[in-house]
Amino acid sequence: MGTRYTAVFYAPAAIDAAAVDASLSAAVDKVDRQMSTWNPMSDLCRVNAAPENTWISIPDELAHVLETGLQVGLESQGAFDIGVGALVDAWGFGPSQAPVVGLPTAPPGMQLSAGAASLDVDRKGGQVRKRAPIRIDLSGIAKGYGVDQLAHCLERWGIASYLVGIDGEMLARGSKPGGQAWTVAIEKPTYGVRELAGTMELIDAAIASSGDYRHWVEIAGKRYSHTMNPVLQQPSTNRVAGVTVLGATCMLADAWATALLVLGEHDGVKLARERDMDALFTLRDGERLEEIWVTGGRAYA
Repeated sequence: MGTRYTAVFYAPAAIDAAAVDASLSAAVDKVDRQMSTWNPMSDLCRVNAAPENTWISIPDELAHVLETGLQVGLESQGAFDIGVGALVDAWGFGPSQAPVVGLPTAPPGMQLSAGAASLDVDRKGGQVRKRAPIRIDLSGIAKGYGVDQLAHCLERWGIASYLVGIDGEMLARGSKPGGQAWTVAIEKPTYGVRELAGTMELIDAAIASSGDYRHWVEIAGKRYSHTMNPVLQQPSTNRVAGVTVLGATCMLADAWATALLVLGEHDGVKLARERDMDALFTLRDGERLEEIWVTGGRAYA
């Protein structure tokens, strides 16, 4: 996934730490082999390369993530869309990394959305079928799913107190000895510089962030984020510099952080409140940053 994973946990001294480490590495490698757009041999790339109206066998894990991606797309009114792979690549953020000249557009004839009308997922049968020429990109959800798999891995070892993460997506379970919560950093959405905006304490919760400050391309003096707005068919250009979402699973927190970023300060905040979500919106106004907190029905430490 082009980054690193971390796992901090408390376990009996007798546990085989090397074996745990090997199983953690295998867990994230499995996700990468199934869902990477950069590995031409991945299961996702097989789906992208397949012709329309042809059923393709896929692993259950990939089918689950595709189903979830479609559901979040439906619930976010299309703000989250796993079908923007061609657009991501056209803007230089995909595996081709082609130079960006002018304002890019997706290849002619390529559909830029994935929904019930363009993608059939038969999870029970372990297969998927494209009904339109779409290119799927799971960058906004697969990393969070990978974090969940790290958590499941530790739980299979009987470990109940841990903090796992892939880059900025993290999941905490239990607490430290003595009952202290796990503390994670919230990054300030500053271009090209990693700065601390604050910290958050977590017990039994996942956290994920999406923003415009890590990956961007500059065209004619204007920065364009790697996060695509499927409706506008171009990078998201609203005032939201970053969104952090808390959730029960990191996969959902990851997807919703992207969706709320695309929806922006009005529609995004409105939808987060309607869904009783816990989210932090950071708005950029020149050099000034402004925060909007949305707190749902669940209490997080």
